Amino acid sequence: MTKSISPVLAFITPGIINMLMEERGLSLLEAAGTLYNSKLYKDLENEETKVWRFSYPILFDLLMEELETGTIVYPEEQ
Repeated sequence: MTKSISPVLAFITPGIINMLMEERGLSLLEAAGTLYNSKLYKDLENEETKVWRFSYPILFDLLMEELETGTIVYPEEQ
């Protein structure tokens, strides 16, 4: 049976979108587009990456890293 990450994404994405709106001054549509078109979001959709386990602030910082540098370096699990 394939695991579905959708319920987790439904919980995570609003927090990241709200942070984008607050921190970057983006509209809801701009913030959603920024997130949904990112590599971070593609990795969030892939349950095997385990990226969904990070907190909103960490995910937001990773998204900012991607937007600024074009790459993401995920923290090592401790």
